[in-house]
Amino acid sequence: MQADWNDNWNNEAACIDTDPDVLFVQGAAQNRVKIICAGCNVRTECLAVALDNQIEYGVWGGMTERERRALLRRRNNVTSWRDLLMSARQEYGRVDPVAFVRQS
Repeated sequence: MQADWNDNWNNEAACIDTDPDVLFVQGAAQNRVKIICAGCNVRTECLAVALDNQIEYGVWGGMTERERRALLRRRNNVTSWRDLLMSARQEYGRVDPVAFVRQS
């Protein structure tokens, strides 16, 4: 496992002190939540959890539920998002997970 993968990511998330109701909004309000995610050091780990567990609601790792559903449909052959994103981080350095999955 890559040394900088943080299995305790939820303790270091930028949103840790945010009211959870703020993270589970709809429509344009999701763009405000994505701003919180943009500066988060554990964004990749968060996104991997949401994708691997097919979490249906909320903004996770900077992606809305709609964006995650589209990604899961487009990349239905991925068996472990954690492994894929860990490999990308190892190969490319600390990558932006949202940009990586959109272009792959």
